[in-house]
Amino acid sequence: MIYGKYGRVLGIVLAGGKGERLMPLTKYRAKPAVPFAAKYRIVDFALSNLVNSGVFSVYVLVQFKSQSLNEHVERGWQFGGALRGRDFFITVVPAQMWQGEHWFRGTADAVFQNLHLITLYDADRICIFAADHIYKMNVEEMLAFHQDSDSHVTVAANVVPRSEAHQFGCLFTDERGRVTGFVEKPADPPEIPGKPGFSYVSMGNYIFEREILERALIEDSKTVNSSHDFGKDILPRLFPECRMFAYDFSTNRIPYGEKVDRPYWRDVGTLKAYWEAHMDLLQPDSPMTLYNSHWPIRTVSFADPPAFSYPSGGKTCSVIGTLRAEGSRVLGGVVHRSILSRNCTILPGAIVEECIIGQNVVIGEGCRLRRVIVDAHNRISPNTSIGYDAETDAANFHYDRSSGITVVAMPTMKLRTDLG
Repeated sequence: MIYGKYGRVLGIVLAGGKGERLMPLTKYRAKPAVPFAAKYRIVDFALSNLVNSGVFSVYVLVQFKSQSLNEHVERGWQFGGALRGRDFFITVVPAQMWQGEHWFRGTADAVFQNLHLITLYDADRICIFAADHIYKMNVEEMLAFHQDSDSHVTVAANVVPRSEAHQFGCLFTDERGRVTGFVEKPADPPEIPGKPGFSYVSMGNYIFEREILERALIEDSKTVNSSHDFGKDILPRLFPECRMFAYDFSTNRIPYGEKVDRPYWRDVGTLKAYWEAHMDLLQPDSPMTLYNSHWPIRTVSFADPPAFSYPSGGKTCSVIGTLRAEGSRVLGGVVHRSILSRNCTILPGAIVEECIIGQNVVIGEGCRLRRVIVDAHNRISPNTSIGYDAETDAANFHYDRSSGITVVAMPTMKLRTDLG
């Protein structure tokens, strides 16, 4: 945060996750680089929240399969000309092994290995935010809460029904919101004082006072049995000895002209959750709008042509309830409640329902797809049916039985071995 109200605020985005539960979408890319909503990457949401909130100094910590993520940040998230400098930057930081020849061993170790960046920036407080969730959040409101509470550590806490809280790490709090305990995926989740039937779950977003963070990470690095994770190790050890508060995410207010936009958060760690988050966007009154000009979700811009639809091959064209990126074409096909990414093509007679179609995909003539995720650069042969027979899908593609979602993985990359 460049203005003086909150001191020098540094953003650190944790973008090193493997995303193993999202396979095969993470076969060739890190989870934060997985495409979302036709034209974005998952990481764009965390970066947009920080930049829209006035945090212009951001390090993005990367690790696994990070090439496409690195290129995305470098192409779309750089300040130019006179703005670039000590206080205006978004910089990708790989594991540099300052503390030994090993990769980041956990979220806390990732920050520990880069403590020198906090020193060089001379930060007063640090916003450590996850890059693998889909969320809209006004970070300045959390900073104001952190400061007004005289907090050493503030944890963003989502309010969820108690019946669903067993899926997450839960926070115990007192009536003022001060954290009194942590429990990971409890069978009997704690209720929020004064809100019967609801629980706080950690969103993986934190604000730390610098001295508290440095001391905690140095101590953690010396702890033999630590998993070096903020949620599992750092926060449980800190709350008895410092002022730690839960920030109620449901109170977050996002500018939206004369209105106030609703906060939104979804963990898209599974194929089912990833698909459902896309379906959320297709509702007439979506819980997360992408059309708030006061809170834009930013991303890389490309010189692609406009989207286009037209009857072709004697077939009519119907596109309803669909998000469409630049260059997508529907030529005599039917596309209902779906996502069309950049430069994909739906050919005559194809029917696409509740699907996510990736970049540069061609859906052949006469195809039928239902509840299918087609990753980038695929060509679906004419008259192929996917999503209508579970056993056939399981034999030919990646079929997620828990959700009924079929994924057509990105084509295998082949090496050229015939070069003389």
